[in-house]
Amino acid sequence: MSERIGFIGLGIMGQAMAANILKAGYALTIYNRSSQKAEALAGAGATVATSPEQLAETCDTIIFMLTGPEAVDAILGGENGLLAADCQGKTIINMSTVPPAYSRELALQLESHGITVIDAPVSGSKIPAELGTLVILAGGPQAAISQHEAMLLSMGSRVIYCGEAGTGSGMKLAINLLLGAMMEGLAEATHLAETSGLATETFLEVVGAGALACPLFKIKEQMLITDSYPPQFPFRHMAKDMQYVVDQASQTGASLPIASKLAELFDPHAPTELLDQDFAAVKTLLKQSKPG
Repeated sequence: MSERIGFIGLGIMGQAMAANILKAGYALTIYNRSSQKAEALAGAGATVATSPEQLAETCDTIIFMLTGPEAVDAILGGENGLLAADCQGKTIINMSTVPPAYSRELALQLESHGITVIDAPVSGSKIPAELGTLVILAGGPQAAISQHEAMLLSMGSRVIYCGEAGTGSGMKLAINLLLGAMMEGLAEATHLAETSGLATETFLEVVGAGALACPLFKIKEQMLITDSYPPQFPFRHMAKDMQYVVDQASQTGASLPIASKLAELFDPHAPTELLDQDFAAVKTLLKQSKPG
């Protein structure tokens, strides 16, 4: 394929997403601040750039999968930042989870450099990223999104157009609010079952046997049974996103009592050991808390 894709950010999600782009036959150049994370993809045929500037010089479409606005700004700026290159006519697809206002500001900022910007965060975590079944939530120029849909579908099962710039990011926050509420609800119900003398396995069997069954609960089942939480979607990311949710609610005037409580439970200042676990580890907080 003639389109040259650049991918910046090779964390839990980015590694798998970039690998699927490569498997689909696209020419892929990658950059990550920690260069050792690029080694596996380099072995599979990706080109490794030494800076964002170098990556931008050789790629037509550039994807970001970063931790948030600060990381995006760091990639764009600086002596060897992406904007040090001539980016006229290029497309940036920001798949990072960021506030909607930031996505709108980024689109305006980069338009002045001749860059088309799409905000396209994803619904899904590590396993869907590996399987290429993410749901991609796209905001920005509809024609540009349609132009890149085939490439985006190498990473996901669907691309859903949400509207103008910032709407993909807004959709992501709404989805992650529901995700956080569902996970905390399952953890809380499991905790109640356990403290009532019920076997965790039996409780989760009942959940999975009826209308409450869903893929999320199935994925987290063994974590809740074993109280072991290898990160698929790290606690620290949910903590960050819940702060974005309550900030967005304050801007829109939305009343979100559950989100406010979730923002306390998913605390970005929690111990590092907890932050590095999967967000299903919210169950451990419930077990440590006193009733009342």
